Amino acid sequence: MIRIAIQAKGRLNEESVALLREAGITIEDSKRKLLARSDDFPLEVLYLRDDDIPQAVAMGVADLGIVGLNEVEEKEQEVDTVHRLGFGKCRLSLAVPKADAYEGVRSLAGKRIATSYPNILKRFLNEQGVQADIHEIAGSVEIAPAVGMADAIFDIVSSGGTLITNGLKEVEKVIWSEAVLVASRNLSPEKRTLLNQLLFRFEAVERSRGMKYVLLNLPNDRIEEAIRILPGMKSPTLLPLAQEGWSSLHAVINEKELWKRIEQLKAIGAEDILVLALEKMIL
Repeated sequence: MIRIAIQAKGRLNEESVALLREAGITIEDSKRKLLARSDDFPLEVLYLRDDDIPQAVAMGVADLGIVGLNEVEEKEQEVDTVHRLGFGKCRLSLAVPKADAYEGVRSLAGKRIATSYPNILKRFLNEQGVQADIHEIAGSVEIAPAVGMADAIFDIVSSGGTLITNGLKEVEKVIWSEAVLVASRNLSPEKRTLLNQLLFRFEAVERSRGMKYVLLNLPNDRIEEAIRILPGMKSPTLLPLAQEGWSSLHAVINEKELWKRIEQLKAIGAEDILVLALEKMIL
């Protein structure tokens, strides 16, 4: 049995649960529970606040954790970041009032900066050779300049809409964050085997994202042209049809290129084109 800590509520909770489900791991409804167990994989889920997850993994309370990279960097716990998960993307940025002039990081020297991420901010300012007065705030950082608590803020930014609403402008992007899988540095061989099985499943799910499975029929004398259009992972799969002189071609392509490729295939005589969703891609 291996234990994974995930955020108790919010977007990271929903996306973490969805990833586990896509990887074939279902967990019981746990709205009011601290722990939930899977019936189809030797795993239990521990629900915590996001900022408690790095410490829980470092202490061995949980073997693994899904948490934002920003929390891992801020808490400075002894855990291994084993995989980037590609969701929960955001950035940690410096922002100042819209009306203020900004001439680089050095213009923040001696200023008061409000943040919930003092360690990351301190490291960044030290690297820049800037001394500033860092005020740690537990929430609603973006209102600090408006109420006179700070001259600038250092906080999570996703779309930037919250900054605009509060009369702020983003001036420095410091760290790009996303959800990551972290692991204890003291996993037993058995738990490391389970971790590898989880990674195998996660990667199969991730590879399928944004990909489509395409099936089509075309004349045999157009196969070479079709292969140039649809190279596939190695090469397309070809199957002969009962109708003489025709074959069925199967390939996996990126959704971003889908319509362009289909138009090219239609132009060389492809017919009966089917586009299917791709759930897993195992290499």
